[in-house]
Amino acid sequence: MAVVFFLSVFLIAACGLIYELIAGALASYLLGDSILQFSTVIGTYLFAMGIGSWISKFIARGLVARFITIELMVGLVGGFSSAILFLAFAYTDAFRLLLYLMVLIIGILVGLEIPLLMRILKERFQFQDLIANVLTFDYLGALGASLLFPLVLVPKLGMVRSAILFGLINAGVALWSTWIFKSQIGDTGRLRAASLLVLAALGAGMVLGDHITETADASLYADEVIMARNTRYQRIVITRWKDDLRLFLNSHLQFSSRDEYRYHEALVHPGLAAVPGAKRVLVLGGGDGLAVREILKYPSVESITLVDLDPEMTKLFRDHTLLRRLNSDSFRNHKVRVVNADAFPWLEENGGQFDFVVVDFPDPTNYALGKLYTTAFYRLLKRHLAPGALLSVQSTSPLFARQSFWCIHETIHAAGLNTWPYHVYVPSFGEWGYILAGKGEYKQPQVPPGLKFLDQSSLAAMFQFPADMAAVPAEPNKLNDQALVRYYDKEWREFAH
Repeated sequence: MAVVFFLSVFLIAACGLIYELIAGALASYLLGDSILQFSTVIGTYLFAMGIGSWISKFIARGLVARFITIELMVGLVGGFSSAILFLAFAYTDAFRLLLYLMVLIIGILVGLEIPLLMRILKERFQFQDLIANVLTFDYLGALGASLLFPLVLVPKLGMVRSAILFGLINAGVALWSTWIFKSQIGDTGRLRAASLLVLAALGAGMVLGDHITETADASLYADEVIMARNTRYQRIVITRWKDDLRLFLNSHLQFSSRDEYRYHEALVHPGLAAVPGAKRVLVLGGGDGLAVREILKYPSVESITLVDLDPEMTKLFRDHTLLRRLNSDSFRNHKVRVVNADAFPWLEENGGQFDFVVVDFPDPTNYALGKLYTTAFYRLLKRHLAPGALLSVQSTSPLFARQSFWCIHETIHAAGLNTWPYHVYVPSFGEWGYILAGKGEYKQPQVPPGLKFLDQSSLAAMFQFPADMAAVPAEPNKLNDQALVRYYDKEWREFAH
């Protein structure tokens, strides 16, 4: 019987942490700035647990019945929390309010669980054994949840079904508690009926989980969603309208197939064409294979190493028929080697130099991405540049995020590289900026013939900046002080309003 008691503690702890992780991850997916979202969600959740623990002392009678009722409430609210938040983001302007309200409610209920359970069990165990065992299984449950969440739950079940699964576990604990504590409950019939009702509701939610997510996606995205997938690292959504495919990562547009050629031709050719006979090329990010497609237009290139964090991303663009057509099957070319790893440690652990490097990371919307735009990162990357090599970095919009763009420029320059900023107009994004960098000099080259957009006249114009995009003062972005993330957040917020 003791095993059953402490298994309950283990499961309760796992459920509580899963709801917390889901709230933090959803806020990061939908609002950006993962450090801020996780910090405020965790802080609010722990504060709410403290309130729940304090409230528990006022519950004097019917402890088992109260405990079972709280388990059902946690299962119901926590289980449907992800679905409610997805729908709230899609259909209301009250996402933040609802997010923290739900975190408070779940936290208070979770804070009530363990104190009540300890009071229920105090007659069965010595106090020191009770405290030691309850806390041990509580911490073990938290560990199990923290491992399951990124490795299994999110990639296999998604956010909505993961929350519902653990809601079912909470309701299951409530139901079996009506048997293991039967002698301490007067009327078990009512509690069992309530448990079965909650289990049925959550079971229906599990069946309809995909429909709930599809409903939210249909409202969030203007076009038909043809593919949506949660991975360990991000939410990938692809939409289609007529012949236009669009890729969204964590709700941020990454490209439109109607004009992505402008972005990728500008990213690759001004630099690669200026390195005669380039043989070894490195691409950091660019998991869609579109930059690789442009690089493969150079016969001299013998090998391309692409380093992208998310294996689901590169697999999708290697195997999906429509996406393979878009990137010209670049990931199936024998010259291309795909490595799924974090670019920062990969550069530290792997030697070798390259004739040309493309850095095609998402915009620095949070500190995890911001580290890939720091002086430390560019100094590390500098060691991998062969003599005469050039580096091309996507650098956000010099019009809408002007200080952010020039911050990236100053950061690369502070890392000891010469820099040549330029920009191009991409209809889906507006004006977009890039930084070319190298140890030596840069001379505008002859670009390859037959490109869709880029030619000699447009290349020369790209390096001219009008007054509203001209350089402004900005601090270099450092690993311990990411000014870029602050600039970026401020400027895009102002633009959005």
